[in-house]
Amino acid sequence: MPAHSRPYPLVDRLLETFADWLKHRREVVEMCQFDSAEFGRIAHDLGVTASDLDELVRQGPHKVEELPQLLKVLGIDEDAIARAQPLVMRDLERVCALCRHKAECDHDIADGSLAEHYQAYCANKVTLDALDKDFHVAPGTVRH
Repeated sequence: MPAHSRPYPLVDRLLETFADWLKHRREVVEMCQFDSAEFGRIAHDLGVTASDLDELVRQGPHKVEELPQLLKVLGIDEDAIARAQPLVMRDLERVCALCRHKAECDHDIADGSLAEHYQAYCANKVTLDALDKDFHVAPGTVRH
């Protein structure tokens, strides 16, 4: 349904938010049903520790929303990293998801100062500095 024809956009947004929360709760409950050996095998298959996997699942699917925005403002080609170095991309996502500075990052995104301030708190700084040399998008380049 087009946005202009929705009679109650706030109610629709609240229902979507509740549905996302409910889905996340189901995922957490499902995760809790694994025994520790099975959970450990899943974590190993994903290339993370069991404690990291536990934290990632509990935080939900939206915990890496800042990373694409950071890569964009730094002029780093996310798709090129994912193709050329998928393990590096996965590590960037893991570090971002487990970050304790989300409020600072979100504030910097909102006010347009992310590129100037991320280095003060971003645990991905060293990796991003290294990637900037190889995956920098030239100004004016259109990324798909």
